[in-house]
This record gives sequence, C-alpha cells and structure tokens, in this order.
Amino acid sequence: MGVGSPSWIVRGWMAARQSEKVGRIMENIIHTIDISNVDRYGFFCYKSKRKSSGYRHKRDWLSSSMAEGLHIKMIYEESHSAGFVEYAPGEATWRVVNAPGYLVIHCMWVVGSGQGKGYGARLLDQLVSEAQNKGMYGVTVVSSASTWLAKKEFFLHHGFEVVDQAPPSFELLVKRFGQGALPSFPQDWESRLKRIPKGLVVYHSGQCPYLDMFVNSLENTATQMGIAIQTIELKTSREARALSPSAYGVFGVVYDGQLLSDRPMGGKTLREFLEKPND
Repeated sequence: MGVGSPSWIVRGWMAARQSEKVGRIMENIIHTIDISNVDRYGFFCYKSKRKSSGYRHKRDWLSSSMAEGLHIKMIYEESHSAGFVEYAPGEATWRVVNAPGYLVIHCMWVVGSGQGKGYGARLLDQLVSEAQNKGMYGVTVVSSASTWLAKKEFFLHHGFEVVDQAPPSFELLVKRFGQGALPSFPQDWESRLKRIPKGLVVYHSGQCPYLDMFVNSLENTATQMGIAIQTIELKTSREARALSPSAYGVFGVVYDGQLLSDRPMGGKTLREFLEKPND
C-alpha cells in the first residue's frame, strides 16, 4: 500500500485484513479437549487456580473419565476461553440417566462477556454433528432451574424436547436423530434414599472443581455442631448412576433419609436447615 493511496483503497485494504483476521480466529475458535491436550488448554473452570485441591481433583477425575470417552469443547475469543461444553457417551455419563447410544451433556456455560454472540449455539452444533457422525441416536441433557445446570429454554430453542422428569425439579431433554429408544431417568429415587445410612451423608465426585470447597465447608460445620458426617466419593460413572440420590449425579446431601440438596451446598445452608425449628 503506497503513501497517498485513495481513501477507498485504504478502507478496502483494512477491511480485507480485518476479515482475514476474523477468518483465522473463527477457524480455530473451538478446541476439543482430550487427554492429549488437557494440560495445555485446561478445562475452563478454575483455570487460574491450578494449584488448588479442586483443580487437582478435577484433573485426576478427567484422566479416568476421558479414557471412557468424555470430552470438552472450549470456544475462544482470540487467546481467551469464552465458554465450554463437557459431554460423555451415555454409557459413561455422570448424570443419572439411562441413555445408551446418546451423547450426554454434563455442563455448558458461556461467560458473561461472551454471551449474545452465538457461542453456545456453535458449541451445541459441533456436539450434534459429532453425535451424527458417530451414528448415535442423539444428544441429551439434564436441566433444572434450581441447579448450576444449563436452563432448558436454550435447548428447546435448538430443537430439543422434554422427554422425562425426576424429583425434585429435573427435566431430561433430547434431540433425537433416529428411532433409538428415548433416554430416561431411573424410577428408584425413594429406594435410593432408603438405602442411605442414617445421619448426614454427602455424596461427591471430582466432576466439578468447586465441589471440594463445598465438602470441606460441610465437614467443618458438622464438626462445629457435633454432628457425625459421612462423605462418599463416587469414583466411577457407574457408581454415580447407581448410587447418587438425584439426577445431578455428582453431588448430593442427605440427612436421615431426606434429600437436603441436589446441588452444591455449603456449611452455612446446612446450619440453617438443621437449626430451623420443626413446624
């Protein structure tokens, strides 16, 4: 570009450079994370806390879970991760669902600065394409308005339908490609609770790096209140599907056979519950 070039040429040249830059970014904006590159890219959550127990627990959990087919897709704005989706085949999912032949979404999140840009749709499109290319029956996801799980409205907008429900507020959505059996929740929730020992019992896993913090908080509060607490780590996806007291699968708090929480809960909430007068 020579000095003194007409302004319209300059503008056209700048637009072309910008388009080329955007094109390069868009081509590489989504990375699939597996065991070969997880230490390079991380797993989105706790990316600034790699020395924390939660990060290390999640990293160890990924080693075994990725061997069973779990993957993460992360979407980038240039060098910064803006969102992710974690998913696994139904035979290895940590959500409590019967979904052989499906891909099951565990978590899906786009940070505030990345919202409204179609990133969630792009992640979901890649996931659907992957399931189709593998000849699977479809993609399914557990949703609930009262947990950290993705809300159902997004999935309904993208062609999913609600096919099952589980207590207290879980819904199972699916986007099905063929005529395979629909995924479903188990129907043994009451008997699961009856099998759990009396007292305070906390089920947890390494699936979410935040869970260690909640377990420690519950243990500290229980000790302060003089209450015995039993923590049970679910170490395989099979254990989670068979033993978890709720469809969330990876965390649950039970007290004397009653499900106190189907989502991450800390010591403050536990104290409030136990000190609440009986009606």
